[in-house]
Formats: sequence, structure tokens, C-alpha cells
Amino acid sequence: MKEKKQEPKRGREVFGVIFLALAIFFLLCIVSYSPNDPSFTHYVTGKAKIHNLCGSVGSYTSDSLMKFLGIGAFWLPILLIVTSFRFFLNKTFKPGPVVIAGFAGLIFSTSALVAMKYPAIFLFGTKIASGGLLGAFSSKFLSTYLNHVGTYILLFLVLIISLMITINLSLIALAKGVTRAFIWLKTLLVIKIERGKRQKKLSSEKRERKAEAAPVISDATPTPAERARRKRLEQASFEFLKPEGAFQLPSLELLADVKCKDMRIQKESLIMNSRILEKKLSDFGVNAKVVEVKPGPVITMYELEPAPGVKINRITNLSDDLALALKSPSVRIIAPVPGKAVIGIEIPNHEREPVHLKDVLDNEVFFESKYKLPIALGEDIVGNPVVTDLVRMPHLLIAGTTGSGKSVFLNAAICSILFKATPDEVKFLMIDPKRLELAGYEGIPHLIHPVVVDPKKASTVLRWAVEEMERRYKLIGELGVKNIAKYNRVVEKDLALSLEKQKTGGEDNTISYASVSNPIEDSDQGKGNEKTHIKLPYIVIVIDELADLMMVAQRDVEESLTRLAQMARAAGIHLILATQRPSVDVITGVIKANFSTRISFQVSSKVDSRTILDQLGAEHLLGAGDMLFMPPGTSKLERIHGAFVSDKEINEVVGFIRKQGRPSYDESILTYQPVSLKDEKTDEEFDEKYDEAVALVADLGQASISLVQRYMKIGYNRAARIIEKMEAEGVVGPSDGAKPRKVLVGKLPR
Repeated sequence: MKEKKQEPKRGREVFGVIFLALAIFFLLCIVSYSPNDPSFTHYVTGKAKIHNLCGSVGSYTSDSLMKFLGIGAFWLPILLIVTSFRFFLNKTFKPGPVVIAGFAGLIFSTSALVAMKYPAIFLFGTKIASGGLLGAFSSKFLSTYLNHVGTYILLFLVLIISLMITINLSLIALAKGVTRAFIWLKTLLVIKIERGKRQKKLSSEKRERKAEAAPVISDATPTPAERARRKRLEQASFEFLKPEGAFQLPSLELLADVKCKDMRIQKESLIMNSRILEKKLSDFGVNAKVVEVKPGPVITMYELEPAPGVKINRITNLSDDLALALKSPSVRIIAPVPGKAVIGIEIPNHEREPVHLKDVLDNEVFFESKYKLPIALGEDIVGNPVVTDLVRMPHLLIAGTTGSGKSVFLNAAICSILFKATPDEVKFLMIDPKRLELAGYEGIPHLIHPVVVDPKKASTVLRWAVEEMERRYKLIGELGVKNIAKYNRVVEKDLALSLEKQKTGGEDNTISYASVSNPIEDSDQGKGNEKTHIKLPYIVIVIDELADLMMVAQRDVEESLTRLAQMARAAGIHLILATQRPSVDVITGVIKANFSTRISFQVSSKVDSRTILDQLGAEHLLGAGDMLFMPPGTSKLERIHGAFVSDKEINEVVGFIRKQGRPSYDESILTYQPVSLKDEKTDEEFDEKYDEAVALVADLGQASISLVQRYMKIGYNRAARIIEKMEAEGVVGPSDGAKPRKVLVGKLPR
């Protein structure tokens, strides 16, 4: 029984293989058809090369099929393949007359339809009838009786019925399948659209979260190219201030052009550093987020927003730990940043971008300002130039260790003023106990006295400055104004009016004026005339090392500095004090109380930072010009990178100024002694026993220290002072060895 069941199955498989082989044979014959091969319609003499893959049999077969059926011949291998698979898969399939009729209908309808639309086509490199003889004859015959429309309808009907018979096609099932396919495609399309919308929404939310998480990178930092664009190419704006033969201000061309590389950190590195900072804080148990980053030429500030409930001191106490974690030499924490609800963390860049004096001076911030005594401090943390006015400070106290940039800053400050002010506008009084930093300015016409290098003489110079301040106040008070700026305006106005009246020959009732070539000497000559007024220059007193002066004469120096700091602003006298030892015995409480504007470079300890700034931070500076600036009227610090000026540049500027004139020194400054001090000395030496002693020696006719001591029962030192005063006033003569002094006055009437 099993063998009988297997025989039909094996027979179907045999037929399936046969039909598959025939399909392959006919397919190879047709696709390799060549009209040049030998066939029933093409005779070839001799031996010719046959191109057909199935040889001469294939060439005769393919030519017959193509000539008779045309394109319809391609149905033959397709239908044989379908029949083969139906033998393999369908147990009940038997190719009866109906199936054969379906095959014939497909071939017939296809050849006729193609022949009606395209009578001839190019195939395999030659022109053939598209539907063969069958297609051409049938289409022509049917069109004669049914016309084209009827022929098309009939042929399409035959094609559809043949397909239904051949492949067992059901139109209802086909419609259902098409409907299901359409529904499936519609569902798939809707799912893809919804998925796309959902992914777009998720991407948008992810970008928003990323944007919220990523810090804002500030673009306020000017690159070296931007700083070059903001520079002024010429100083032509000052030409109208320079009449022929007048003093000419030095040009910025005297300063060297230094090409600076852009050392700013890239945006990706800034974001990565922000993540590292957040991670390190998280390791220490502090939740915070970096909300903004401000890169600069030397440091980068990361603005940190602590999570709710996090105390500020938990972050400020981590400065050393963060420096270690970030592999940074130091980390300065500003808690909080003024005007913001964030904490600033300043981290040094791996490579510093140098700041030169020319970069700070060569821009509108300096040249277009109306500052009388401009000082170029340097650049702030984002690279913008910082210029301030010494008149508004009005005094400046500077401290910093050796090598921190303190002396370079002093030179930059002096050069800043020299670039803007003539000798008639500003006079310098320099005190340099170290004999190194300020000696290079010797001989410029801005000096009123040679650079003082002896600390003992410096106290006398400061006492002269106090007396000059008092003298100026008297002059200012005589004109009824409040400061030197208004005083000079009144003097210039009255001087111009006086000159005009002299030209017209009218009566001159204005105040008399002295020459302004050397205002200080002229003012000394005119002290006897109360109506003599001149234009007064500003006086800037620069002391490079305050500690040396305090060691020699602390009481006198501190007293003079205190009086100048308290009162000299309106008189046009300003102080710049610098010291490398900011201890309490140098920067005393009295001095610090009167110097509200201070600059601290790098110091060695927190104690020194508190001494100079009253707060911490200077111990974390980087040195080489890195400073903290305390502006006047506030205790909030600004971090500034000081401008560098080389010795060669200083020599160029000083040499240019020296060529225009010599200084007119007032040598009497060193020997000047204030009247108030003389009066105090006289008052201190007065003795109530003096008159009695004078009467005694007049009665006795002789005078000696032992005699006055014995008769008046006083000490030896007191008796000696009384005798010395008698000698000074001409009561007794000088000492003559062992002989008693000669009495030069007679007996006094009783």
C-alpha cells in the first residue's frame, strides 16, 4: 500500500523535474537568441559560430518562437516553471485541457495586445515583430470586426480568464488580498509616522535636557584678532593738542608689537571640564551644576549653581581639593558672584595668553577717556582692557611677593600717565629705596626732584608734600573753589581774560599770574603776593618699597602719609604705595583705613591677603601680573591680569621724553622744614625755669651748667638745655674750656 501511495507522488516529482528542465531550456534559448544564428528563416553556409547557449537546436527553437509568438514567447518558460511547482506542491494537480487552454490564452492575448500597441520593437539588437506572426495576424483580424476598443476589451478578458485558469486566481480573493494589503500598508504608514513623531519629540526633549545640562559658553572673550581690530591705527586724535614747539606725547609705536596666539580653550574642552567639575563636587557630596562658562586669556570662570539646601561654605572649603582633582596650581572660589545667584570657580588655563601694555593702551577705552591720570591695569578675566583714573581712587596701595608682578605694574602705571599727560599737567615725586625700579625715570621733565633713594631723606620729602598740600589749599580757598580741577579752570579763564584786556589796552583788574613753565618754583617766588595764582599740576608720589621707609622713620612717614591720604585729593596730590611685605607693622591700620583702593598680587599666605584686602583670595593668584583689584567705594574684588612692559620699552618711552627737555628740580625740598614742626620744636624746648635761670646768671655774673643745676636744684640735662638756649639767644657766651661762660647781659631790674 505504501509503495502504491509513493508511486503517484514520485511520478509528480518526475513530471515537476521535466517541466522545470524544459523551462530552463526554453529560457536559455530565448535570452540567448541571435538573428544571425542558423534557423528555418536564416540559412548559413559552411560552419558558422552559433551564439545560442543551447546550440543549433536552441537557435532553431528560439527563432521559431520569436518569429511566431514575439514577446509572448517569454510566457512559455514562465508557465512551465509554474506547472513544475504545481506538480511538486499540489497533490491533485493534473494539467488537463482547461489548463492547456489557459496557457494558450495567455500567450495569445499577450502577443496580440503587444502587437496592437507596438507593431515592431528592437530586441537582441534587431528589429522584430513585437507579437510575432500570431500577434500581428490576430490583432489585425480582430480589429477588422471589433475595432481597437473592442479588440482591447476582448484581449484583456482573455488575459484575465487565462490567468484565473492558469494560476487558480480568484478575483474576490484578489480583491480581499489587495484590501488587506492596503490596510496593512496604511497601518504600517501610520505606525511609522507616529514613531517618527515620538522620536522627534524624544529627540527634542533630549536636546532640551542637553541644552539645560550643558553650560552656556560665553562668547564675550575677544580673540587676539578682535583685539587687533579694536586698536587705533594712529594717534591722530591728539594732533590738535600739540601746537608747534609744544611738548609732544610719546607714540605707542615706541612699544613693541607682540603677536599673541589664541590660547583660549575650545568649547568641547570647556564642556568636558564642566562635567569633570560637577563630578568632582559630587564625589565630595556637593550637588551643583555649571550654568555658564566664561573663558579668558589666563583663567576660565565656571559659574556654579548649587542644588537647593547646599551651603556655600561646603563649596568654598573645597578649593584645595578641587585644585588637586583638576590638576591645577590653584583654584579661586567667589561665593557668591556679585549680582548673580551662582558661585564662581576660577581655574587657570594650561597655557596663558600674555597681556602687553600696548594691547591695553591701543584702544578707545584709553584714548577716548577723559581721565586726568589714567592707569592701565590690564585685562579682565574675559580679555577686555581695564583702565582706571588715579584721580578717582584717589590713592593706591599695592602689595605682592617678589616676582608677582608688582614692580612691572608700577612701571606700567607710570608709563600710562606719561602717554597721556605733559610735564605741565603732572609732576612725579619718586621714592625708591631699592635704587633699581624707578631709577630709569631719572631726567624726565615730569620730575620735580631727583629720584629719592635714601629712606632718611624720604621722610623730609613727605613732610614737604604735606606743606605743599596746605599751601595749595590756601590758594584754592582764595578763589572760592573746592578742588584743583576747578581751580585750574578758573585760573585759565582769568588768564585768558587778562591777556585779552592787555591786548585791547583796558584796565586789568584780574588776578596776577606767574609763569607756568615751572609752577612749583614760581609759586614759591610768589608767596609774598597773595594775589599770585598759577595753574597747578597734579603731583603723583610713587613709593616703591614702603617697608624700608617704615623701618627708618615709621612715626614721621606714617603721619605724613596719613595726612596726605586724608586731605591731598582736592589739592591734586596722589599716592601710589607699593610693598612686598604686607604685614601689619608696614600696612598699619591707619594707612589701610585711608587707602580704600588696593591691589594685591600673589601673596604667600592667607594672613597677608587679609592684611591687604581684608579678605582671602590673593594667596591663590598665579603670579606674573595676576592681581585682585579693589575699586574705590566697594569691597568687591575684580580679578585682572596686569599688563607687561619690558625694560626696553620703558627705555624707549623715557628716552623720547628726555629729548624734549630737562627737568626743573626744586632742590630745596630736601632741606625744607615745615613751619608747624619748627613751632612744635620751639614749644617743646621752652622751660618755665628759663627766666629764673637768666636772672640768676645775670646777678652772679657767671654761668655754667653745674652752677644752674646747684642753685636751682634741677637735673643736669635740664640745666644743659637751659644753658644752650641762653647761648643761642645771646645771653651767655660760648664755652671756653674750664673757664666759666661769659655773661653778656647786665643785671635785670627787679
